[in-house]
Amino acid sequence: MSKLKIIFGFVILSLFHQCYSFTGSSLTDEKTVQINEFPNNAALVNPTLSQQFSTDIQNRFLQRTTLKGTKSNPDILIEGEISDYGFSPTTISSNTTTNPSGGVVQQAQSKLTISVKVHYENKVHPDSSFDRTYTDEAVFNSNLTQSEIEASQVKLVTDRIINKIFNDIVANW
Repeated sequence: MSKLKIIFGFVILSLFHQCYSFTGSSLTDEKTVQINEFPNNAALVNPTLSQQFSTDIQNRFLQRTTLKGTKSNPDILIEGEISDYGFSPTTISSNTTTNPSGGVVQQAQSKLTISVKVHYENKVHPDSSFDRTYTDEAVFNSNLTQSEIEASQVKLVTDRIINKIFNDIVANW
């Protein structure tokens, strides 16, 4: 009896799977994608940001879709530039410490902001093409070193931007 239930369950699941796509992708007819390098044209230049962002966005599309990468005549073209990369002070936190001379020091926070201009061209469905700017930020303690910021905060912000771009193109939300 239990084998019959298992077989029946697989049949139902298989029928359900044929009726509904679990990917949720709006890319149905597109087969190829070309993602060009995103140059860093911001006033403040992080020397590794362009290469890292370009690699990460390419990996996202090639690993999470059925699209194949190409260098010529793609169904989808994604290109753009990093237009802003900057730091700004934001707040003084309530966290305090006492320095050796007995004074109280409040920890300051800084904000990293990155903006990326994106040109998305869909040759199969031209009405879904767009040009948009994506911006995100991360607030962190000002006592982080430059290498700590590069390792954690930049990655955090670029991952969020890539998620937004990916969702706008693939999920068409």
